[in-house]
Amino acid sequence: MFHAMMNSLFGCGHQKTTFPITPKRSYAGPLAVAGSRNGTYVACLDCGKEFAYDWKSMRIGEPMAEPAAPRQAQASFQ
Repeated sequence: MFHAMMNSLFGCGHQKTTFPITPKRSYAGPLAVAGSRNGTYVACLDCGKEFAYDWKSMRIGEPMAEPAAPRQAQASFQ
């Protein structure tokens, strides 16, 4: 509870992250999943934010763009 309160006041420091994750394939065909990741990234275990990861310098990089929300099909009434 104290940790959540401090995050709400000062923001997350991203101290606890996952091991770097690299998706196996980057598929860009017509059936590609919206929001699929390309490249290596880490995720903060406290807030869930994802960051690019540079293997050469072994450092966390810039925050990754939020995946686009999937479109919902709209019913068409005729």
